Amino acid sequence: MQSIDLFSPSLSKPFKAVITMHQKPDGDAMGSALGLYHFLKALGHEATVISPTNWASFLNWMPGVDKVVDFEQQPHASSDLVNAAEVIFCLDFNVLHRTKHMEQVLTKADCTKVLIDHHQQPQKEAFNYGASDTSKSSTCEMVYDFIMASGYADMLNVDMAECLYTGLMTDTGSFRFPATKASVHRMAAHLKDLGLNHTKVHDYIYDSFLENRLRFIGHALLNRMEVLYEYNTSLMYITKADLQKFDIKTGDTEGLVNYLLTIQGIKLGAIVIDRDEERKWSFRSKGDFDVNTFAREHFEGGGHKNAAGGRSSDNLETTVKRFKEIIKNYHNQLQ
Repeated sequence: MQSIDLFSPSLSKPFKAVITMHQKPDGDAMGSALGLYHFLKALGHEATVISPTNWASFLNWMPGVDKVVDFEQQPHASSDLVNAAEVIFCLDFNVLHRTKHMEQVLTKADCTKVLIDHHQQPQKEAFNYGASDTSKSSTCEMVYDFIMASGYADMLNVDMAECLYTGLMTDTGSFRFPATKASVHRMAAHLKDLGLNHTKVHDYIYDSFLENRLRFIGHALLNRMEVLYEYNTSLMYITKADLQKFDIKTGDTEGLVNYLLTIQGIKLGAIVIDRDEERKWSFRSKGDFDVNTFAREHFEGGGHKNAAGGRSSDNLETTVKRFKEIIKNYHNQLQ
Protein backbone atom coordinates (compact mmCIF):
# COMPACT_ATOMS: atom_id res chain seq x y z
CA MET A 1 0.00 0.00 0.00
CA GLN A 2 1.51 3.29 -1.14
CA SER A 3 0.99 6.62 0.59
CA ILE A 4 -2.27 8.37 -0.19
CA ASP A 5 -0.22 11.45 -1.10
CA LEU A 6 0.80 9.61 -4.27
CA PHE A 7 -2.85 9.23 -5.21
CA SER A 8 -3.73 12.94 -4.87
CA PRO A 9 -2.52 13.91 -8.38
CA SER A 10 -5.21 11.56 -9.78
CA LEU A 11 -7.85 13.97 -8.51
CA SER A 12 -7.12 16.29 -11.45
CA LYS A 13 -8.77 13.95 -13.98
CA PRO A 14 -12.42 12.78 -13.71
CA PHE A 15 -13.00 9.16 -12.67
CA LYS A 16 -15.84 6.91 -11.56
CA ALA A 17 -15.65 6.31 -7.81
CA VAL A 18 -17.39 4.16 -5.24
CA ILE A 19 -17.06 5.09 -1.58
CA THR A 20 -17.85 2.47 1.03
CA MET A 21 -17.53 1.90 4.76
CA HIS A 22 -18.03 -0.79 7.39
CA GLN A 23 -21.38 -2.50 7.96
CA LYS A 24 -23.89 -0.75 10.23
CA PRO A 25 -22.09 2.56 9.68
CA ASP A 26 -21.84 4.99 12.57
CA GLY A 27 -21.39 8.75 12.48
CA ASP A 28 -17.73 8.56 11.54
CA ALA A 29 -18.24 6.01 8.76
CA MET A 30 -21.19 7.81 7.17
CA GLY A 31 -19.73 11.24 7.84
CA SER A 32 -16.38 10.48 6.23
CA ALA A 33 -18.04 8.76 3.25
CA LEU A 34 -20.43 11.62 2.56
CA GLY A 35 -17.79 14.26 3.24
CA LEU A 36 -15.55 12.65 0.63
CA TYR A 37 -18.55 12.19 -1.69
CA HIS A 38 -19.30 15.91 -1.73
CA PHE A 39 -15.61 16.71 -2.27
CA LEU A 40 -15.29 14.37 -5.25
CA LYS A 41 -18.54 15.66 -6.77
CA ALA A 42 -17.28 19.22 -6.41
CA LEU A 43 -14.18 18.22 -8.40
CA GLY A 44 -16.32 16.78 -11.19
CA HIS A 45 -15.91 13.07 -10.42
CA GLU A 46 -18.76 10.55 -10.70
CA ALA A 47 -19.16 9.22 -7.16
CA THR A 48 -21.55 6.84 -5.39
CA VAL A 49 -21.63 5.92 -1.69
CA ILE A 50 -22.52 2.29 -0.97
CA SER A 51 -23.22 1.13 2.59
CA PRO A 52 -22.83 -2.63 3.18
CA THR A 53 -26.01 -2.58 5.30
CA ASN A 54 -28.68 -0.24 6.59
CA TRP A 55 -27.79 2.56 9.02
CA ALA A 56 -29.22 4.38 12.02
CA SER A 57 -32.12 6.76 11.37
CA PHE A 58 -30.35 9.56 13.28
CA LEU A 59 -28.00 9.84 10.28
CA ASN A 60 -30.81 10.44 7.78
CA TRP A 61 -30.51 14.24 8.01
CA MET A 62 -27.01 14.25 6.52
CA PRO A 63 -26.50 16.01 3.16
CA GLY A 64 -26.43 13.37 0.43
CA VAL A 65 -27.62 10.44 2.56
CA ASP A 66 -30.64 10.05 0.27
CA LYS A 67 -28.21 9.07 -2.51
CA VAL A 68 -26.51 6.30 -0.48
CA VAL A 69 -27.09 2.77 -1.83
CA ASP A 70 -27.76 -0.08 0.62
CA PHE A 71 -25.87 -3.15 -0.62
CA GLU A 72 -28.12 -5.61 1.19
CA GLN A 73 -31.22 -4.02 -0.32
CA GLN A 74 -29.75 -3.63 -3.83
CA PRO A 75 -26.96 -6.24 -4.19
CA HIS A 76 -27.01 -6.46 -8.00
CA ALA A 77 -27.09 -2.71 -8.63
CA SER A 78 -24.39 -2.22 -5.98
CA SER A 79 -22.17 -4.89 -7.53
CA ASP A 80 -22.55 -3.28 -10.94
CA LEU A 81 -21.45 0.06 -9.49
CA VAL A 82 -18.42 -1.53 -7.83
CA ASN A 83 -17.44 -3.36 -11.01
CA ALA A 84 -17.73 -0.17 -13.07
CA ALA A 85 -15.68 1.91 -10.64
CA GLU A 86 -12.20 3.10 -11.50
CA VAL A 87 -11.45 3.98 -7.88
CA ILE A 88 -12.90 2.50 -4.68
CA PHE A 89 -12.44 4.44 -1.45
CA CYS A 90 -12.67 2.29 1.69
CA LEU A 91 -13.33 4.36 4.79
CA ASP A 92 -13.35 3.64 8.52
CA PHE A 93 -12.50 -0.06 8.38
CA ASN A 94 -9.19 -1.88 8.33
CA VAL A 95 -10.05 -5.26 6.78
CA LEU A 96 -12.44 -6.09 3.94
CA HIS A 97 -14.51 -8.57 5.93
CA ARG A 98 -15.93 -5.64 7.91
CA THR A 99 -18.03 -4.88 4.83
CA LYS A 100 -19.96 -8.12 5.40
CA HIS A 101 -21.45 -9.40 2.09
CA MET A 102 -19.59 -6.74 0.09
CA GLU A 103 -16.23 -8.35 0.87
CA GLN A 104 -16.24 -10.75 -2.08
CA VAL A 105 -17.28 -8.06 -4.57
CA LEU A 106 -14.62 -5.64 -3.30
CA THR A 107 -11.94 -8.32 -3.35
CA LYS A 108 -12.66 -9.20 -6.99
CA ALA A 109 -12.94 -5.59 -8.18
CA ASP A 110 -10.13 -4.81 -10.63
CA CYS A 111 -9.49 -1.12 -9.97
CA THR A 112 -7.57 1.25 -7.74
CA LYS A 113 -8.46 0.86 -4.06
CA VAL A 114 -7.77 3.59 -1.52
CA LEU A 115 -7.91 3.12 2.24
CA ILE A 116 -8.54 5.93 4.74
CA ASP A 117 -8.82 4.55 8.27
CA HIS A 118 -7.63 4.88 11.88
CA HIS A 119 -7.98 1.31 13.17
CA GLN A 120 -5.08 -0.97 14.07
CA GLN A 121 -3.58 -3.66 11.83
CA PRO A 122 -4.94 -2.72 8.37
CA GLN A 123 -5.10 -5.26 5.54
CA LYS A 124 -2.49 -3.32 3.56
CA GLU A 125 -2.15 -5.85 0.76
CA ALA A 126 -5.77 -5.22 -0.27
CA PHE A 127 -5.20 -1.56 -1.14
CA ASN A 128 -3.13 0.34 -3.71
CA TYR A 129 -2.97 3.58 -1.74
CA GLY A 130 -3.89 4.50 1.75
CA ALA A 131 -3.64 6.44 4.96
CA SER A 132 -3.76 4.38 8.16
CA ASP A 133 -3.12 6.34 11.34
CA THR A 134 -4.26 5.09 14.76
CA SER A 135 -3.34 8.40 16.37
CA LYS A 136 -6.14 10.17 14.52
CA SER A 137 -9.40 10.87 16.32
CA SER A 138 -11.60 9.74 13.47
CA THR A 139 -11.71 8.87 9.80
CA CYS A 140 -13.48 12.21 9.29
CA GLU A 141 -10.36 13.96 10.55
CA MET A 142 -8.32 11.93 8.06
CA VAL A 143 -10.61 12.80 5.14
CA TYR A 144 -10.29 16.45 6.17
CA ASP A 145 -6.49 16.07 6.16
CA PHE A 146 -6.68 14.45 2.72
CA ILE A 147 -8.74 17.34 1.37
CA MET A 148 -6.48 19.95 2.94
CA ALA A 149 -3.36 18.33 1.44
CA SER A 150 -4.92 17.68 -1.98
CA GLY A 151 -4.44 21.14 -3.40
CA TYR A 152 -8.22 21.67 -3.47
CA ALA A 153 -8.83 22.82 0.10
CA ASP A 154 -10.76 25.79 -1.25
CA MET A 155 -13.51 23.35 -2.31
CA LEU A 156 -14.55 22.73 1.31
CA ASN A 157 -18.14 23.84 1.89
CA VAL A 158 -20.88 23.60 4.51
CA ASP A 159 -22.19 20.22 3.29
CA MET A 160 -18.72 18.71 3.68
CA ALA A 161 -18.32 20.47 7.03
CA GLU A 162 -21.54 19.02 8.45
CA CYS A 163 -20.61 15.50 7.36
CA LEU A 164 -17.03 15.67 8.64
CA TYR A 165 -17.99 17.31 11.92
CA THR A 166 -20.43 14.46 12.57
CA GLY A 167 -17.65 11.87 12.73
CA LEU A 168 -15.29 14.23 14.52
CA MET A 169 -17.85 14.77 17.27
CA THR A 170 -19.09 11.19 17.63
CA ASP A 171 -15.72 9.41 17.53
CA THR A 172 -14.20 11.76 20.11
CA GLY A 173 -17.15 11.33 22.48
CA SER A 174 -18.01 15.00 22.00
CA PHE A 175 -14.31 15.91 22.27
CA ARG A 176 -13.58 14.16 25.58
CA PHE A 177 -11.54 11.11 24.49
CA PRO A 178 -7.70 11.16 24.59
CA ALA A 179 -7.49 11.25 20.76
CA THR A 180 -8.94 14.77 20.88
CA LYS A 181 -5.71 16.61 20.14
CA ALA A 182 -5.21 20.26 19.28
CA SER A 183 -5.57 19.40 15.58
CA VAL A 184 -9.14 18.26 16.24
CA HIS A 185 -10.11 21.63 17.70
CA ARG A 186 -8.34 23.46 14.89
CA MET A 187 -10.34 21.43 12.38
CA ALA A 188 -13.59 22.20 14.24
CA ALA A 189 -12.73 25.89 14.23
CA HIS A 190 -12.09 25.80 10.48
CA LEU A 191 -15.42 24.08 9.86
CA LYS A 192 -17.12 26.73 11.97
CA ASP A 193 -15.49 29.41 9.87
CA LEU A 194 -17.04 27.78 6.80
CA GLY A 195 -20.50 28.26 8.30
CA LEU A 196 -21.02 25.01 10.24
CA ASN A 197 -23.92 25.07 12.73
CA HIS A 198 -22.55 22.61 15.29
CA THR A 199 -25.68 22.76 17.49
CA LYS A 200 -27.79 21.51 14.60
CA VAL A 201 -25.50 18.50 14.08
CA HIS A 202 -25.50 17.66 17.80
CA ASP A 203 -29.30 17.83 18.00
CA TYR A 204 -29.74 15.52 15.00
CA ILE A 205 -27.30 12.94 16.38
CA TYR A 206 -28.13 12.95 20.10
CA ASP A 207 -31.59 14.48 20.50
CA SER A 208 -33.73 12.82 17.85
CA PHE A 209 -34.63 9.44 19.36
CA LEU A 210 -38.07 8.04 20.13
CA GLU A 211 -39.47 7.48 23.61
CA ASN A 212 -39.01 3.71 23.38
CA ARG A 213 -35.22 4.09 23.26
CA LEU A 214 -35.12 6.00 26.54
CA ARG A 215 -37.31 3.38 28.21
CA PHE A 216 -35.07 0.65 26.76
CA ILE A 217 -31.98 2.31 28.24
CA GLY A 218 -33.69 2.47 31.64
CA HIS A 219 -34.61 -1.20 31.40
CA ALA A 220 -31.05 -2.15 30.39
CA LEU A 221 -29.43 -0.20 33.21
CA LEU A 222 -31.84 -1.55 35.82
CA ASN A 223 -32.14 -5.17 34.72
CA ARG A 224 -29.25 -6.05 32.40
CA MET A 225 -26.18 -4.53 34.07
CA GLU A 226 -23.74 -6.31 36.33
CA VAL A 227 -20.81 -4.66 38.12
CA LEU A 228 -17.81 -6.91 38.80
CA TYR A 229 -16.00 -4.67 41.26
CA GLU A 230 -13.20 -7.17 41.88
CA TYR A 231 -12.20 -6.71 38.24
CA ASN A 232 -13.22 -3.03 37.93
CA THR A 233 -15.51 -4.20 35.13
CA SER A 234 -19.13 -3.55 34.24
CA LEU A 235 -21.05 -5.90 31.97
CA MET A 236 -24.38 -5.52 30.19
CA TYR A 237 -26.24 -8.10 28.14
CA ILE A 238 -29.22 -7.42 25.87
CA THR A 239 -31.57 -10.26 24.93
CA LYS A 240 -33.58 -10.71 21.74
CA ALA A 241 -36.70 -10.29 23.85
CA ASP A 242 -35.44 -6.86 24.97
CA LEU A 243 -34.90 -5.77 21.36
CA GLN A 244 -38.38 -6.92 20.40
CA LYS A 245 -40.17 -5.52 23.45
CA PHE A 246 -38.82 -2.00 22.91
CA ASP A 247 -38.83 -2.17 19.10
CA ILE A 248 -35.10 -1.48 18.93
CA LYS A 249 -33.81 -0.45 15.49
CA THR A 250 -30.33 -0.02 14.03
CA GLY A 251 -28.54 2.69 16.00
CA ASP A 252 -30.72 2.54 19.11
CA THR A 253 -28.03 0.73 21.12
CA GLU A 254 -25.34 3.20 19.99
CA GLY A 255 -23.43 4.60 22.97
CA LEU A 256 -25.05 2.30 25.53
CA VAL A 257 -21.70 0.77 26.46
CA ASN A 258 -20.37 4.20 27.45
CA TYR A 259 -22.75 4.35 30.41
CA LEU A 260 -20.78 1.52 32.00
CA LEU A 261 -17.62 3.63 32.24
CA THR A 262 -19.42 6.37 34.16
CA ILE A 263 -19.32 4.18 37.30
CA GLN A 264 -16.56 5.27 39.64
CA GLY A 265 -13.51 3.01 39.43
CA ILE A 266 -14.67 1.03 36.39
CA LYS A 267 -11.90 0.52 33.83
CA LEU A 268 -13.62 -1.91 31.43
CA GLY A 269 -17.15 -1.75 30.10
CA ALA A 270 -18.56 -4.58 27.97
CA ILE A 271 -21.94 -5.04 26.35
CA VAL A 272 -23.18 -8.01 24.36
CA ILE A 273 -26.31 -7.92 22.20
CA ASP A 274 -28.14 -11.04 21.06
CA ARG A 275 -28.53 -10.53 17.31
CA ASP A 276 -30.15 -13.05 14.98
CA GLU A 277 -26.95 -14.26 13.35
CA GLU A 278 -24.48 -13.83 16.24
CA ARG A 279 -23.78 -12.14 19.55
CA LYS A 280 -22.19 -8.71 19.07
CA TRP A 281 -19.76 -7.40 21.69
CA SER A 282 -18.66 -3.82 22.32
CA PHE A 283 -15.78 -2.99 24.67
CA ARG A 284 -14.68 0.33 26.16
CA SER A 285 -11.85 0.98 28.58
CA LYS A 286 -10.06 3.68 30.48
CA GLY A 287 -6.32 4.02 30.89
CA ASP A 288 -3.92 1.35 29.69
CA PHE A 289 -6.26 -1.62 29.32
CA ASP A 290 -6.13 -2.52 25.60
CA VAL A 291 -9.55 -3.71 24.44
CA ASN A 292 -8.31 -4.00 20.85
CA THR A 293 -5.99 -6.82 21.90
CA PHE A 294 -8.63 -8.25 24.24
CA ALA A 295 -11.23 -8.36 21.45
CA ARG A 296 -8.81 -9.86 18.94
CA GLU A 297 -7.66 -12.62 21.29
CA HIS A 298 -11.04 -13.68 22.62
CA PHE A 299 -13.92 -12.40 20.48
CA GLU A 300 -12.80 -12.31 16.82
CA GLY A 301 -12.78 -8.52 16.84
CA GLY A 302 -10.62 -5.47 17.26
CA GLY A 303 -10.61 -1.72 16.91
CA HIS A 304 -8.82 0.83 19.05
CA LYS A 305 -6.95 0.61 22.34
CA ASN A 306 -9.88 1.99 24.33
CA ALA A 307 -12.78 1.11 22.02
CA ALA A 308 -13.29 -2.16 20.19
CA GLY A 309 -15.90 -4.67 19.08
CA GLY A 310 -16.21 -8.41 18.71
CA ARG A 311 -18.55 -11.28 18.03
CA SER A 312 -19.44 -14.75 19.25
CA SER A 313 -21.29 -17.69 17.71
CA ASP A 314 -22.14 -19.00 21.20
CA ASN A 315 -25.59 -18.36 22.60
CA LEU A 316 -26.01 -15.36 24.91
CA GLU A 317 -25.74 -17.25 28.17
CA THR A 318 -22.61 -19.11 27.07
CA THR A 319 -20.75 -16.06 25.75
CA VAL A 320 -21.52 -14.08 28.93
CA LYS A 321 -20.28 -16.96 31.06
CA ARG A 322 -17.14 -17.20 28.92
CA PHE A 323 -16.47 -13.45 29.30
CA LYS A 324 -16.68 -13.76 33.08
CA GLU A 325 -14.14 -16.59 33.03
CA ILE A 326 -11.78 -14.75 30.68
CA ILE A 327 -11.81 -11.54 32.70
CA LYS A 328 -10.37 -13.37 35.69
CA ASN A 329 -7.08 -13.62 33.78
CA TYR A 330 -6.89 -9.80 33.62
CA HIS A 331 -7.34 -9.13 37.33
CA ASN A 332 -3.94 -7.44 37.74
CA GLN A 333 -4.21 -5.34 34.58
CA LEU A 334 -7.57 -3.97 35.68
CA GLN A 335 -6.48 -2.84 39.14
